[in-house]
Amino acid sequence: MSPRKRTENISGSELRQLRQSLGLTQKKLAEIADYSVQEIGRWERGEIRIRESVRQYLLTLRVPRGSHQRANFTFIDLFAGIGGFRKGFEAAGGRCVFTSEWNTFSQTTYTANFGDHQVFGDITLDANKQQIPDHDVLLAGFPCQPFSIAGVSKKNSLGRKHGFECETQGTLFFDIEEIIAERRPKAFVLENVKNLASHDGGRTFDVIKRTLTDKLGYRLSWKILDARAFVPQHRERVFIVGTRGDLGEPFDWSEVELPPPERAPKLSSILHPENGTEDPEPRFLDASGEVLSKYVLTDNLWTYLKGYAAKHQAAGNGFGFGLVGPDDISRTLSARYYKDGSEILVRRAKGNPRRLTPRECARLMGFDRPGQPPFKIVVSDTQAYKQFGNSVSVPVVEVIANALVPRLTAAAPSRGLRIESMA
Repeated sequence: MSPRKRTENISGSELRQLRQSLGLTQKKLAEIADYSVQEIGRWERGEIRIRESVRQYLLTLRVPRGSHQRANFTFIDLFAGIGGFRKGFEAAGGRCVFTSEWNTFSQTTYTANFGDHQVFGDITLDANKQQIPDHDVLLAGFPCQPFSIAGVSKKNSLGRKHGFECETQGTLFFDIEEIIAERRPKAFVLENVKNLASHDGGRTFDVIKRTLTDKLGYRLSWKILDARAFVPQHRERVFIVGTRGDLGEPFDWSEVELPPPERAPKLSSILHPENGTEDPEPRFLDASGEVLSKYVLTDNLWTYLKGYAAKHQAAGNGFGFGLVGPDDISRTLSARYYKDGSEILVRRAKGNPRRLTPRECARLMGFDRPGQPPFKIVVSDTQAYKQFGNSVSVPVVEVIANALVPRLTAAAPSRGLRIESMA
């Protein structure tokens, strides 16, 4: 592959991360790509335009995780975020063959942690859809704002439409429908907020189910799962599993292995011990292993949050902060955590509470697990909080994948009998 083809505005830091992940110096990259060291340095500093073909060339040198073994099945990762679905299905023996994520910060994190192929942007664009190869499983945590309680309340207050009437995000489900209809994967797994099941009196969910069954001919099974069984966080999400008609009976949720409640972890399993036993990560910890002071709430913010909670408690509603310790479980980590951290505040022996660090958020969402390399956090704290708050819980996805895989490996090839759409 020749790296001399075209140029495009891509990130210099992205190029640097790819080069470093391959163990290449600028000099070595210059030799294999046939450019000068000076030019590569200027690319990485953002001084001149980078040749996209060089980045693609580097991607071909990367060895995807698990590539030493033959993949049992293939999947595509839509609305991919930072790869929570991918981590779960890779652990079950799958290989990702296509990724789409529109947010550039999430693309950066995804590429830093996987980086074995191009991350496409807006999946609503026909040009991107045309790049999708045949695959066994379609994965999509499609945007949930039109269906979430918070999203509906905000849109109602602004007099704006929501659900399938939302002009921007409410129709993204139909892009998934189009891809399923065209590619006919053996199965799909969709994820959304719990409120999807009850939105608009259940009518929104009914449209989704009828589209997937009556129109596309898939056998459907869905369930609301709480990540509490795997991580110390209440996080209820609806998962929809569809299997093609030739795969037999619908997906059976009784085959999903959930740990017994008594084995559910507490926050101590994800918090920094702060006793010097953890290798210090300078971005989050000081030399003695204690969490940096920047994560401790200021006096003004702590006073405000206490006053806000007291006001709403007096009014008889449940608004307020969530104060937790090592023996507790947390509320749901949300994408707004970067604002004040109020839903999960860690109690300290002395002084104001603190936010979780992004590293603790990675553990809380199952991206960081014992015995595995730490997930790479290459964006700002603000972006990291948004990314983890928007993600799926990795161990929940993994157990779903483990239950689904036996059906995939015993089924016919992916592009099987095409069921024509009903008018």
